Amino acid sequence: MVTKLDKAQVVVVGMGWAGGIVSAELTKAGINVVGLERGKDRTTADYTMAHDELRYQHRTELMQDLSKETITYRSSLKQKALPMRHYGTFIVGDGVGGAGSHWNGQTYRFLPYDFEIRSQTVDRYGEGKIPGWMTLQDWGITYDELEPYYEKFEYMAGISGEEVELWGKRAKPYPTGPLVKTPIMKTFEEAATSLGYKPFVIPAANLSESYTNPDGIQRGACQYCAYCENFGCEYGAKGDPAVTVIPVAKQTGKLDLRTHANVLEITSANGKATGVLYVDMLTGEKFEQPADVVVITSYVFNNARLLLNSNLGTPYDPKTGKGTIGKNYCYQVTGGTTQLFFEDKEFNLYGGAGALGIEIAEYMGDNFDHSDVNFIHGAGIRSTQYGDRPIATNRVPKGTPNWGAEFKKQSIKYANSNFPVKTQGASMPHRENYLDLDPEYKDAWGYPLLRMTYEYTDNDRELVKFMATKTREIGEKIGADIIETSEEQGNFSVNKDTNTHNTGGVIMGSDPETSALNKYQQMWEVENVFVVGASSFPHNSCFNPTGTVGALSYLAAEGIQNYIKNGGGLLV
Repeated sequence: MVTKLDKAQVVVVGMGWAGGIVSAELTKAGINVVGLERGKDRTTADYTMAHDELRYQHRTELMQDLSKETITYRSSLKQKALPMRHYGTFIVGDGVGGAGSHWNGQTYRFLPYDFEIRSQTVDRYGEGKIPGWMTLQDWGITYDELEPYYEKFEYMAGISGEEVELWGKRAKPYPTGPLVKTPIMKTFEEAATSLGYKPFVIPAANLSESYTNPDGIQRGACQYCAYCENFGCEYGAKGDPAVTVIPVAKQTGKLDLRTHANVLEITSANGKATGVLYVDMLTGEKFEQPADVVVITSYVFNNARLLLNSNLGTPYDPKTGKGTIGKNYCYQVTGGTTQLFFEDKEFNLYGGAGALGIEIAEYMGDNFDHSDVNFIHGAGIRSTQYGDRPIATNRVPKGTPNWGAEFKKQSIKYANSNFPVKTQGASMPHRENYLDLDPEYKDAWGYPLLRMTYEYTDNDRELVKFMATKTREIGEKIGADIIETSEEQGNFSVNKDTNTHNTGGVIMGSDPETSALNKYQQMWEVENVFVVGASSFPHNSCFNPTGTVGALSYLAAEGIQNYIKNGGGLLV
């Protein structure tokens, strides 16, 4: 039996960064919002003295329960997909704050090149630079249009950073200065500078100083405790929707936040959404929540899956290239890393922060001439100090036995005498890398699981080979005793544990034939549904996606307000 509830103005599905921002902006504007979150409510009090690596890092307390709902995976159209039963390429948040509670905090803007990537690539190199399999397209928005919304996100979250050459222009500086430079960062900086590069401290949602944001939210500075990645911050120093935007929405009295509410499908009639169907995770009761506007703000996979299970939008077909829901699923590449080991140098690797690090921008995007390479876009080269946690961290030189006396000896010897010079590279879309519904496997409530079809592309492999030469060069300049470089990108089917930045599946653009959303994250085919998150990215850049998700969330919130004010219709 399904209980039908009173109609809401807006229902928001998922209370992470996107859902929190949209809810805060709408409620501040006087609009009533029902916020549905599958997990429980959380505040900083939940993390007090909770530096528990086993509980959060390995038993994934803040993540979606994969025994009830996961995805299936295959590397090609010819294979049968099987369920993923452990976290690797994705770590879906569960509870108020979502992935915005357990993220590291690295907060970049995408490059102007990213938003007009097809046009700018063709203008500089010609049509022949883009392979036939690469479903590359512009985003339907420019960097300059999005810049004010980047600024809104950065000032709300209190991003700590510094001006960087080779990036897009900023109207205002970061609200707080960069994090401290540790010995590892200084070592990288000296080597990179001597090679002619211009290193910068990574922009961070880990506050470098106490800060009060435009909404009056006060937060203290980062303590460099190293428990950021997959942990909530007990100090509130890490930008987190449960600390910043969601409390603002609650204070308005316009947010009806319902936790343990797992949305199963979007209901619809006559070409419009009518609301959502959700299940109470504690009691098993089902409810129908009618609404004038439905805003989907869950994780990349969940956004695409919810639309597919609700028969909203046209599913993508890789054989014909038609349809949009599931199209252009992308990832990132992290091959090309150079690992350094020292005989007589030690660093304090157990202190750190989620976004503590230093990087160079010379090989990002189209910042260098791609005429003589067989790929487009690029990667950042960085050295980071997130904080090595004792259970899982064990870096030893190649050839070290996996167990026994020699393993223990080398583990102790290099525990504080190593650091990586690593890359994070962009991911271009492939015609056969996509998301759809699995024809066989279902979740605990009988709905088909999402199926991922994905493998690294020729563009990925060529990018990794190129970047390996650059990280090696910096490693040699640093002068470690042992220098090991990964020069090849292995198959995704073998190694799914290298990155967690998933994008695409419900992409934005200027053409309804090739995109699911307009720039306001509004569905072309169902005008009262807005889908906000990294699922709207037509490709993945070399940056962490959260800053761009935040900017698009602010733009979407503005669009939703205009949609309501205008009484409906597609936004332009």
